[in-house]
Amino acid sequence: MSEPLRPRSSPRAALSGRSDRTFQGLILALASVIVLVFVLSVYQLGRESWPALREFGLSFYTERTWNPVTGEFGAAQMVIGTLVTSLAALVLSVPLAVASALFVAEYAPKWLANPVGYLIELLAAVPSVVYGLWALFVIAPILGRWQQGFFADPANLEVYTRCQDIWNSGQTTLQCFFVPSAFDGRGLALAILILTVMILPYTASVARDVIRLVPQDQREAMYALGATKWEVISRAILPYARAGILGGVILALGRALGETLAVAMVIGDSQDIIKSLWGGASTMASVIANQFGDAQERLHRSSVVALGLGLFFLSVLVNFIARMVIARLTPKGIQ
Repeated sequence: MSEPLRPRSSPRAALSGRSDRTFQGLILALASVIVLVFVLSVYQLGRESWPALREFGLSFYTERTWNPVTGEFGAAQMVIGTLVTSLAALVLSVPLAVASALFVAEYAPKWLANPVGYLIELLAAVPSVVYGLWALFVIAPILGRWQQGFFADPANLEVYTRCQDIWNSGQTTLQCFFVPSAFDGRGLALAILILTVMILPYTASVARDVIRLVPQDQREAMYALGATKWEVISRAILPYARAGILGGVILALGRALGETLAVAMVIGDSQDIIKSLWGGASTMASVIANQFGDAQERLHRSSVVALGLGLFFLSVLVNFIARMVIARLTPKGIQ
């Protein structure tokens, strides 16, 4: 009984197999570069920040004193400043971004939607230093005039005097948090405003694209049931697009956490406890930008790098949590 004939592998099939293996190896190598960069970044930051972490331990991120003269370094105020500026800017920017995305995707005619969408995306291309200069020369004088007008009222001056006593004791209250403590417009409020403008296009662009990707069948089904435009948006479009919109929000948050130059120019660079919305403050990124070049002492330089290490892990943690939330919000049919 003769053996069954076996199909011969053609040279073309062999070449295709080798090409697939080569391409697979290339993709694996390129993907490994990302992991390698991550590991090397953690290693280098950890090595440079080790003197500070060995000296202060994890209390480095919980202590409030930052004094290069006496060699005391605690990053708690910078961590708080980073979270306050980023989250406050997010609260202000997300409603504006989603509203602009809905206008461009659902309401505006095509001849208007494209230019408006382009202008929103153009905000992301403006360099940080330009935003910082614009804030200093345009927004800061407006805030400064408002602050000067606030102190012109004798009643407000009495409130300021009481708050000054509270601030000098190292404390603050909710009422005093909104009392001006400066006259030039620079401070925490200006940093929040400029961050709001800077991160708005990230959420707006992603939200616009995911809203346009909502199947037309969902809109038509709602309209067939007699729904209004608002009901279609609130019950058919936004629930379907919420995972993508949240992705844009997290992208904006990542930009806000790491923004350096513009914030450093306007926030006032104060490492004291945040006393007022209008007073000076600092973020982890702004302190790195302002002090890294001037840090001559080994412990000071190591402490500045430790800020970068903390900011690195904070960004990783935020993105990890975001991925988990997005996975839960994504409709099962498109996972």
